Amino acid sequence: MTGSPGKTSTEFACETSRLGVVMAPDPGDPNEELGVLNPGVARLDGHTYLLPRLVAARNESRVGLARVRFDDLGGPASVERGPMVLEPDETWERNSVTGGVEDPRVTFIPELSSFVMTYCAYGPLGPRTALAISSNLRDWRRLGPVTFGYDPAIGGDLNLYSNKDAVIFPTPVPGPDERPAWAMLHRPNWDLGIATSAEGMVVPTSVTEPRPSIWVSFAPLDEDPEVDFPTHFHWHRPVAGPEFDWETLKIGAGPPPIAVPGGWFLVYHGVSGKLTHQWPEKDVFYAAGAMLLDRDDVTRVLWRSATPILDPATEDERDGIVPNVVFPTGLDVREPGRGHLYYGMADSRIGAAELRWSPASSPNGA
Repeated sequence: MTGSPGKTSTEFACETSRLGVVMAPDPGDPNEELGVLNPGVARLDGHTYLLPRLVAARNESRVGLARVRFDDLGGPASVERGPMVLEPDETWERNSVTGGVEDPRVTFIPELSSFVMTYCAYGPLGPRTALAISSNLRDWRRLGPVTFGYDPAIGGDLNLYSNKDAVIFPTPVPGPDERPAWAMLHRPNWDLGIATSAEGMVVPTSVTEPRPSIWVSFAPLDEDPEVDFPTHFHWHRPVAGPEFDWETLKIGAGPPPIAVPGGWFLVYHGVSGKLTHQWPEKDVFYAAGAMLLDRDDVTRVLWRSATPILDPATEDERDGIVPNVVFPTGLDVREPGRGHLYYGMADSRIGAAELRWSPASSPNGA
């Protein structure tokens, strides 16, 4: 499937072709009772690994590790399961009903020779972004929940709001003050009713798009040289909001951005339909799109697909815990301009698609 161009100031294109289901729940494992989905993806020692979200009863999520097995044509075909690598052990990862560590995204940081995982910690105040770090994909050390510096220009405190779909850029980018900075895409939700029913929507005064959108925040490299990777971010800026019919409810980042000539290639998801705020949602439609961000100003969108590059079409994508879901979370670059996109299918299993884009990038990873 090919996404048609949106508003653009540069030439870019991408297309996908499905490769099928890569990982399905093990019926004998209670940790996978409600599905395997939304994996982080990483390359280590010549192997590709998934870090899938494993969902047990009561919608309680953990993160596992699985090595991808490829078929004779080089396509991902199945997995070899490994150990559990992250469980909801901290108070800010659990609540009185359920909880969990959800939807990991994994970025290899060459400067640190380490992997940084962003994940959603579903704790007492709802979903919050958290970070962990590892050199081997098996042993992860929590860095803690992400916090946001107060910016009076926004007219609100981002720490009040739930936050999901965070991804880290693999190399520093220019910050708003032009100093090199680590950058994190994320998606704040202005509905405080998620944490307390007495409030509801409390939109910061500067925000013109109240629907959940992609934002970016920065952490200067020289701010705290003693930490392995920052958890405190500043200079919060909107990047993109819902624009097309297939993303009328909200959008959020997918896999970590990939460097390409002139910019950063980002796969993202868009949601349409009707939200009930009751799990599992049954009247929503999740699809994948793509955009190109400026290399020197990541708040600037150079190109965007006006139609999905992948939307629910197969039985595995339409039938599951949450029907009609394509949720991209991992991109394994195989060669310049070509990679395998891994995504959650109907919140129940993991699929893969071949993704091609132009202009091409150089492969990255460990």
